[in-house]
Amino acid sequence: QVQLVESGGGLVQAGGSLRLSCVAPEWIFKTSAMGWFRQAPGKEREFVAAIRSNGLGAYYGDPVRGRFTISRDNDKNTVYLQMNSLKPEDTAVYYCAANGIISTKPLYEHWGQGTQVTVSS
Repeated sequence: QVQLVESGGGLVQAGGSLRLSCVAPEWIFKTSAMGWFRQAPGKEREFVAAIRSNGLGAYYGDPVRGRFTISRDNDKNTVYLQMNSLKPEDTAVYYCAANGIISTKPLYEHWGQGTQVTVSS
């Protein structure tokens, strides 16, 4: 079973920042677009950001555009999500995902276990 491992979640006050990381097996990472999704209690999984396998081209969901930045380090097989100006509505479990084709839909082939982000008001 492919393992994507997220880290960096936690509790932060509104207006603060967090950086999430996700490490993937090399054989997956090198050829995959990487995405971040989130899911709040009682809500559907929501697209946050995605980046192409070569790092050229990133996409963002409307609620986070201008505040969040996705990046990847192909030497470390790691994708990052820098989250700034956090709001209470950003509170959710954040999931990392890998797929051969970039998408804003939660149809990725490989998923992590998720990391909790809680933003207090």
